[in-house]
Amino acid sequence: MSLIIQNIEKHVQLTAEEKELFLSKTEIHHYKAKSILLSSGEICKYSYFVNSGILRSFNINDNIVEHVLNFACEGWWIGDMYSLLSQKPGNLFIQVLEDAEIVLLSKKNQEELYLEIPKLERFFRILTENSLVANQERLMDGLSLSAEERFEKFCKKHKDLIHKVPQKQIASYLGVTPEFFSKMKAKMLKRT
Repeated sequence: MSLIIQNIEKHVQLTAEEKELFLSKTEIHHYKAKSILLSSGEICKYSYFVNSGILRSFNINDNIVEHVLNFACEGWWIGDMYSLLSQKPGNLFIQVLEDAEIVLLSKKNQEELYLEIPKLERFFRILTENSLVANQERLMDGLSLSAEERFEKFCKKHKDLIHKVPQKQIASYLGVTPEFFSKMKAKMLKRT
């Protein structure tokens, strides 16, 4: 069974016909590392599901500083939610960090699937709710935890990313400079 179907069936069960219909509405693409799937200012037309590889979403501020919003590895979804839902130009980039196989589900096909397989609307509502909870938790962590505590939490939650993602991108995700991150990490290693 495909990884995306396994992901869906964590929350809703599909018949064989529904699985076939769902898969017929998706596209599978292979991307090389450093490929940009979405640029700031574009309208996000797809939800991206990672079969293999690693992606990140980020924006670049007026001072040309990157701010990493999310990482997505095997079995995760990613997109510019604001742009996808509003169909207005977004402010995020989505980049491939490691060669990847990605399943693309267009906004149009997703809306059709809601009508043809109503339980998929429940699935995507659950995904959206989980994303909202994770973003709220991350915001609260940024306000109340030290950088060290945020890094420890990141390490527990994303064990598979620690050695695959450049440290400067982890620093950006945590909201610290690469220099501060390097010093903090060295200090933490001395304690262990």
